Amino acid sequence: MQDSALITTGLPIALAIIMFGLGLSLTTADFARVARSPRAVVGALILQIVVLPGVAFGLVLAFDLPAMLAVGVMLLAASPGGTTANLFSHLFRGDVALNISLTAINSVLAAFSIPLITNLAIGYFDVDGELGLQFGKVAQVIALVLVPVVIGMIVRARWEDFAKQADKPVRLFSIIVLVAVTIGAIVGERENVLDYARQVGLVTGLFCLLSLSAGYGLALALRLSRPQAIATSMEVGIHNTTIALTIALSVLDNAMVAIPAAVYSILMYIVAPAFGWAVSRTAAVDEEASDLEPA
Repeated sequence: MQDSALITTGLPIALAIIMFGLGLSLTTADFARVARSPRAVVGALILQIVVLPGVAFGLVLAFDLPAMLAVGVMLLAASPGGTTANLFSHLFRGDVALNISLTAINSVLAAFSIPLITNLAIGYFDVDGELGLQFGKVAQVIALVLVPVVIGMIVRARWEDFAKQADKPVRLFSIIVLVAVTIGAIVGERENVLDYARQVGLVTGLFCLLSLSAGYGLALALRLSRPQAIATSMEVGIHNTTIALTIALSVLDNAMVAIPAAVYSILMYIVAPAFGWAVSRTAAVDEEASDLEPA
């Protein structure tokens, strides 16, 4: 599986197209908007880059995962939010503009944080040294993640109508690629997939739920609005598994490292909507209660 042209060539190209599509939805104003919501952005970024890897590390130790699967969970934790987070935020009436700003910043930071966190995990769990993201592979990650986003932003600035027309097709393409790669990763390890699912299913499910809860809880603690809290929870809680799968399969060339992201990519479509429904329901109940209070 790892040696197939689909994985070694097709998957990086597909990710580049997806990140290019992400760039088509971004403008410099999205970065400028950060100044108007500094608490939300700084809080979400600290969760994304510092807290969540710590949570993931605690989970893999608590569940005593095999080294390769542990590295896969850490790679997943290091991956930023993406277009799926924006979609769920829109679905549950979150502040999508905040999502877009966070996605823009995360996409830049992830090009550097992913190699750092992944290499630390590889070193800690003492897996094969050749698996590490050395300078050449770090440059490959930057090229896969950051360069297409910048090109997409340039295209958006010059040909805005084209960017708007391309938005939906690229989103659909992203979903198709995610499904195809998830199936491919699972099929590639089909002899062990049930065992892997038992080992990482609970870990990745808990990680998703804890990530969503942390994002939502922090936003409320910072006294952000309910839409901002939903946006933060989705951005922090829903990771870009296409990036994690691409790095695992085409950069690290290891299908076992890809399994946590593959399992997570299925579970997040169950956990995130359930979480979104629960917080939306709670918000509706709170609003009804406040309406009943005497003036």
